[in-house]
Amino acid sequence: MMITRKALSRRTVLRGIGATIALPLLDGMVPALSAQARTAAAPKARFGFVYVPHGSIMNQWTPAQEGAGFEFSTILKPLERFREDVNVYTNLDNRGENGHSPSTAMFLSGVFPPKGTVIKLGTTVDQYIAQHIGRETAFPSLEFATEDHSTHLGSCAGDFLCAYMSTISWASPTQPLPMEINPRVVFERLFGSDRSSVEERKARLEANTSILDAVTESANELKRVLGATDRTRVTEYLDNVREIERRIVAAEKQRELSGVEVPPTPVGIPENWTEHATLMFDLQAIALQADLTRVISFMLSRELSTLSYPEIGVADGHHPISHNNGVPEQVAKKIAVDMYHLVLFSNFLDKLKAMPEGDSNVFENSLFFYGSGMSNGNQHTHDNLPVLTVGGAAGKMKSGTHYKTPKGTPLANLHLALLEKAGAPIEKFGIGEVGNNGMLSI
Repeated sequence: MMITRKALSRRTVLRGIGATIALPLLDGMVPALSAQARTAAAPKARFGFVYVPHGSIMNQWTPAQEGAGFEFSTILKPLERFREDVNVYTNLDNRGENGHSPSTAMFLSGVFPPKGTVIKLGTTVDQYIAQHIGRETAFPSLEFATEDHSTHLGSCAGDFLCAYMSTISWASPTQPLPMEINPRVVFERLFGSDRSSVEERKARLEANTSILDAVTESANELKRVLGATDRTRVTEYLDNVREIERRIVAAEKQRELSGVEVPPTPVGIPENWTEHATLMFDLQAIALQADLTRVISFMLSRELSTLSYPEIGVADGHHPISHNNGVPEQVAKKIAVDMYHLVLFSNFLDKLKAMPEGDSNVFENSLFFYGSGMSNGNQHTHDNLPVLTVGGAAGKMKSGTHYKTPKGTPLANLHLALLEKAGAPIEKFGIGEVGNNGMLSI
């Protein structure tokens, strides 16, 4: 028997005037008669880090049972359909003075920030991973947010510089990475020129043209050499890209038609926060599916956020209800907000699970770390943090367990374990180190 089928390169892209569209993993990218695990097209592990502010109601977050088969607590219920893929960790701590700024700063660094005018923290776990696996992708890492704090000057909370609360990602101890909040900027960075001005984007909006229009000919040529399954997969992927672009344009038109000019707010940001957060999650999903990056970090909301959530009946700001002082009505609102954040996160995971990749899907080949750098919002404490992981990391992760660690175990010990899963093991990270209460075996 003679096999003549040639494998497409994993780097195959669609090209057109002013646009380059990366593609998801296709069957045609796997050489004929080869074991997929031995080819360059084998699925690669991705890593994501999602931050939520203001801690949680810990007795409604923490599962009652330890070990495997635990019953999902009230707040974690939105993740129950991923039961076999979720690990919950109890008694993981960050150390130092309580407060909002340290909560964000220490979440991925394990380093307590200094007060005063000197910026110095530590390279965060997402960036250690990006340094190790990011060279294989167009973007070593991507950083997202829905609220901007970067324009604040001076101190933000407790005499700490605002830099410590503006991002969860640090490329080095002195290099905080900006978190992008504008979906239009992200979209054009992924699929078009990131040099286009506001005027150019408005001109394209008025002309009602799509980035995908530029690659139609290239897409049609590719489909002619693909099998039926791959043709369907490419069509669905490009339809998804077009739908995301449509939603961005709709948000821009909504702002244009409102007649209200808000200079600090870039075009492309939906006025509705849920739409904004969902759009940012969708951009992350398609970036992971196309293997444009394998490392993402996302501040779903920020410390001191006063966002309200009328869609779930919470008209109060998030920060005020985190200072609930045990008042049942306010506690119930905080629980509702924490659950709603997990609803949006779970919807994102559903989309990844629906994206086939070889014999599995993007969700099974990813690992996400989700949680807050604070536990008790009334006291701003950093002990017993509400954190979890979800996903299989391309078969590298054991899941479905509630790990109750010894009290005082550094959160950084979990980060050491994540670095090991990423193939980038180190002996010490922040306040954690191998042998210091033991790197978590996960």
